[in-house]
Amino acid sequence: MDKITLIIPCYNEEEALPYTYKALLDIAGTMNYVEFEFLLVNNCSEDNTLNIMKKYSQEDSRFRYISFSRNFGKEASMYAGLKHSTGDFTAIIDADLQDPPELLPQMYKSVKEEGFDCAAAYRKNRKGEPFFRSLFAEWFYKLMSRISDCNIMNGARDFRLMSRKVVDAIVSLEESERFSKGIFGWVGFKTKWIPFENIERVAGKTKQGFTSAFTYAFRGIIAFSTKPLLISSVLGVIVSFLAVLFTVFVVTKQIITGEAVPGYPSLVCILLFGFGFTFSLLGIIGQYLAQIYLEIKSRPKYIISEKSE
Repeated sequence: MDKITLIIPCYNEEEALPYTYKALLDIAGTMNYVEFEFLLVNNCSEDNTLNIMKKYSQEDSRFRYISFSRNFGKEASMYAGLKHSTGDFTAIIDADLQDPPELLPQMYKSVKEEGFDCAAAYRKNRKGEPFFRSLFAEWFYKLMSRISDCNIMNGARDFRLMSRKVVDAIVSLEESERFSKGIFGWVGFKTKWIPFENIERVAGKTKQGFTSAFTYAFRGIIAFSTKPLLISSVLGVIVSFLAVLFTVFVVTKQIITGEAVPGYPSLVCILLFGFGFTFSLLGIIGQYLAQIYLEIKSRPKYIISEKSE
């Protein structure tokens, strides 16, 4: 009998966990032809999440938990889950049930019988999400497909079921600043994409606001593409060329007419634009330097405070 490790990253999910627990038991009953291991990863929640995990672990031997010493982020939670998974197949699912567990039988069949190495879910639409958040997400996926080598489906979730060789490949990538959607695409392997309708949280509040989503997306671009550096260089050359043309124009007019070129306000605007543009380019370069700085320190991606036996 195959064994599936189901990783559930959690942060302040005391309201959602009872629903998640019931849904996991239901899917385990439906898929009684496989063995399940439920690995709950507590990202240093501030509510009663850890105690609920302990309760489930005591009541059902299939449930295990890992609890971090502080909030290391969802990426660290997923990496820790993959690192500690023991199943022949491993899946990642959110605790808020926005990833429908009902897709797991189809995912398992795709990997087990249809020759795929991974089965991943993506949202066909973003009903219920704020307009600007949805628009930003659409732009991000299109941009990533153009400037990076990783294949990320528009609307892709972290919800996926992977064979052991895919899990081992992902765990072998030990970078500190992780962007899992990019890593999933970068390692390759044969992936089946399964669509589903957008589902709202079963309980609780979302932990990722627009600012966090933007930061996460920008980090993903830095992690999987050097195109921003190339674009910065090209734009720098273009601006320098325009500056030379403007200088030639000013000098030529001064020689021919003997008059200075009027327009000091516009000149000030151009100077301010140039300074702003330069500092923007320095900011992009600084982000790459920060990425290198964080990687060379080789700090652990997470620290475990306690875990189940």
